[in-house]
Amino acid sequence: MFGRLTLSQVPYDNLIVGSAFIFAATLGLLIVGALTYYRAWGWLYRDWLTTIDHKRIGIMYGLVGTVMLFRGFVDAIMMRTQQVLAAGPLSHGYLGAEHGYLPPYHYDQIYGSHGTIMLIFAATPILAGFMNYLVPLQIGARDMAFPYLNALAFWMTAVGAGLTMISLFVGDFSQAGWVGLAPLTELPYSPDVGVDYWSWALQIGSVGTTIGAVNIIATIIKMRAPGMTWMRLSLFTWTSLTTNVIGLTAFPVLGVAIGLLSLDRYLGTHFYTTGVGGNFMLYTDLFWIWGHPEVYFIILPSWGMMSEIIPTFSQKKLFGYPVMVAATLSIGCISWTVWLHHFFTMGAGPIVNSFYSIATMLVAIPTGVKVFDWALTMVRGRLTFTTPMLWAVSAIFMQIIGGWTGMMLAIPAINYMTHNSVFVIAHFHCVVMVTVFAAVGGATFWFPKMFGFTLDERSGQWVFWLLVAGSFFVFTAMFMLGLTGMPRRLAYVPYATWWPLLVIEEFGVFIDIAALLAFIWQITVSIRDRNLNRAARDPWGTARSLEWLTHSPVPAYNFAVIPQVNARDEWAWRREHHLEHIMPEQYEAIELPLNTPVPMLIGLCTAAFGFAMVWRIWWLAIAALVGIFAIVIIRSFGGGTGTTITADEVRRMEELAMRAPRRQAEGQLVPGSVPVFNTGAVK
Repeated sequence: MFGRLTLSQVPYDNLIVGSAFIFAATLGLLIVGALTYYRAWGWLYRDWLTTIDHKRIGIMYGLVGTVMLFRGFVDAIMMRTQQVLAAGPLSHGYLGAEHGYLPPYHYDQIYGSHGTIMLIFAATPILAGFMNYLVPLQIGARDMAFPYLNALAFWMTAVGAGLTMISLFVGDFSQAGWVGLAPLTELPYSPDVGVDYWSWALQIGSVGTTIGAVNIIATIIKMRAPGMTWMRLSLFTWTSLTTNVIGLTAFPVLGVAIGLLSLDRYLGTHFYTTGVGGNFMLYTDLFWIWGHPEVYFIILPSWGMMSEIIPTFSQKKLFGYPVMVAATLSIGCISWTVWLHHFFTMGAGPIVNSFYSIATMLVAIPTGVKVFDWALTMVRGRLTFTTPMLWAVSAIFMQIIGGWTGMMLAIPAINYMTHNSVFVIAHFHCVVMVTVFAAVGGATFWFPKMFGFTLDERSGQWVFWLLVAGSFFVFTAMFMLGLTGMPRRLAYVPYATWWPLLVIEEFGVFIDIAALLAFIWQITVSIRDRNLNRAARDPWGTARSLEWLTHSPVPAYNFAVIPQVNARDEWAWRREHHLEHIMPEQYEAIELPLNTPVPMLIGLCTAAFGFAMVWRIWWLAIAALVGIFAIVIIRSFGGGTGTTITADEVRRMEELAMRAPRRQAEGQLVPGSVPVFNTGAVK
């Protein structure tokens, strides 16, 4: 009845997993207790779980990504600690391990979950959250083009992350690495459910990312405010567009690659089985055809955030805007031509290797353009090194390090020597840290827009300096270990001579832990002092793009009247022309879609389906599919799907928002009859 699921699949006798379960259960009980004590269950269901407001969905994306980021960071701590304790043949064993404290099978699971979580279920949801929240605001739209699908995309992503988390407590996770090394993912080599957890989490999550990509592309193309021409889009919107074109075209490839693997595991086909008609290199090609565009899927929005932060705190417009747009689009195109550099050593031959080497080096041209444009934006600017600016500038330096080492690895001769070493891991982590730095800077920058109060600046600077210092120690040691020949994926380090550098890595990890604690303190202090730090529309005073025209936090309707866009940096243009306090003379009713539990219910059925497929509980899988179809059909017979905010209500809400925290002029005439609102497009 329960397929392969038995009580023996619950690792209750594992001290590490048991401790993690106690921590998760305690935290869950505290959350449930708090919701019950404050009678917030109705609020949670009504305003969050059933929402289709792009802003709330964006925040929920960010919360899911942050939770998974914490989990992935714990995995990293465990791996680094294991290598320190397991260095050299004389190293001791603990908790039943021969060396260190993790047996190889457990270490391999942590290795696989770390990469999967950090890239797919941490970085991707966090960036999707920024895009969901900001893109409609930056183009002057009420919401996404398809609000219902937007909520459905979020729940698919959350289900994928949930399956990954469940694998920690019920069964195992994949031991074949986050990339799914073939043929280790085939059933004879991985007969347990670890690969199934990994494959279904990725397949379901990729469905959510694909749906989200369609939505954001349609929103940018069709929902722009009057006057918002292509060359007036903010750089973050341009990078979001390019990112989601990559997502729309790349994630289906991942779905096909893992779908064929599922056929191998469930139906006995042999797409990736050498010797019976299959070829495991087919999987490698398909995976990296997705995998390398995915790298740019992650980093392009980060560059967009840096392109918003740096001009704001340089008090200048972005240098070379048209070139930056061209560079963004060209990177999106070139990203499809470089995947083979991930396996230069497979013996493809000099012609193939030369092509992919040159293609990889070509990426450096538009990337270098961005670095120079950011630098030239700061030249002769009135720089203010607030926390967001510190994060953005440090991301530039991390980008330079990642770019330089990437160009080294683009040379096949160097790649042959460093291919399977931790030098590659250090390079890739430097690139990913660009995303981390930019995302933390972006979160600090737009936090007052999202929540109505600013983050504590002093503790934010502590977070910055600690994380930068920790990254320096970790990645410097990792580069040096790679150059001395240390392979990646080692649960046991055979040479004691590497131990000093491993200790330096561990020291850096402890500094990163201090940065995490400082971040928690920053959030705590900021919430405690929120009434003292209430934010106006533009709390920085020098912001530039259209989202700063809205209130902080942004109301459900985004804009009381759809703005008329007159310039590329519309908010800066209005501030320069003293138009930032202009209020519309009249309001009209606004139609908004109703919240609905349908996306959440489909997500719950999808979670049941994924769990059932992992454990081969066929009746549950069939019931879950029937439930999904039934919910969709019932929804198609639904009545009204919208609600109307009357013009009087809009006026009242706007007047109330304008009185706090700062009194702003109302009803002023626009000098020179410059249009600042489009009263013909208010719905």
